[in-house]
Amino acid sequence: MAFSITGKTAIVTGAANGIGLAVARTFADRGANVMCADMDEKRLAEELGDVADEGNIRYFAGDLRQRLTIANLVSATIDAFDEIDILVNASRQVMETDALNPEDTSVEQLLEQNLMTALRLSQQVARRMIKQSDGREGDGPAGSIINLSSIAAHQTRPELLGYSIASAGLEQMTRSMALALAPHRIRVNAVAFGSVMSASLKSSIGDHPEWREEIETRTPMHRIASPTELVDAVQFLASEGSGFVTGDVMTVDGGRSLLDPVSAPAH
Repeated sequence: MAFSITGKTAIVTGAANGIGLAVARTFADRGANVMCADMDEKRLAEELGDVADEGNIRYFAGDLRQRLTIANLVSATIDAFDEIDILVNASRQVMETDALNPEDTSVEQLLEQNLMTALRLSQQVARRMIKQSDGREGDGPAGSIINLSSIAAHQTRPELLGYSIASAGLEQMTRSMALALAPHRIRVNAVAFGSVMSASLKSSIGDHPEWREEIETRTPMHRIASPTELVDAVQFLASEGSGFVTGDVMTVDGGRSLLDPVSAPAH
């Protein structure tokens, strides 16, 4: 089937909870080999310990802001499954920025966590994908990289300055890497989401219950989507069904970015 990922090997970051966990579990259920990466080893063990190392799903704990950790993740994936066909950069952090405070380091932190980690891992994985394709016959696809972004990349809310900058940077990285890797038959795309029950939104709603109604009201489809509803969009971009799609940023937000200037929390 065009949208099948059976037999493919994927690395999914941010896989200990929320959207990353949903992508990892669903990909594994649909026949892919999945390396689940996150810095929260305890949570990885709690969520995946009962299934990891028994077949097509494994997990790797480490701080991907460190270059050596990225190299170790790639090596662990190759040791477990021999190849890497898909990378899903789902690791992301949301924090507020005080736009008038020169001592605030949130912009630097979010650029490192949400942009630079994805860039460095994409570079390492792309090198491996190119090496793999050189040993294959034919001119089929060499790999697919999917970055998870946010509608905050284009909507303005001052307290989310750092998150918005990092999201916008991730989308421009997606387009630039798509051009750089197209000659090597590697596609690079992104999914910008909003009104999806990510781990950060779930935590925020726990602290601010009134946000749920506020977000639902400003979403034309009048609900918050579950993380699993985002997985099909990610799988489409990972599969051969999107074989002529690269450099695209797909928006999955229930129509919210058409109307809402992010007066509600931009999750």
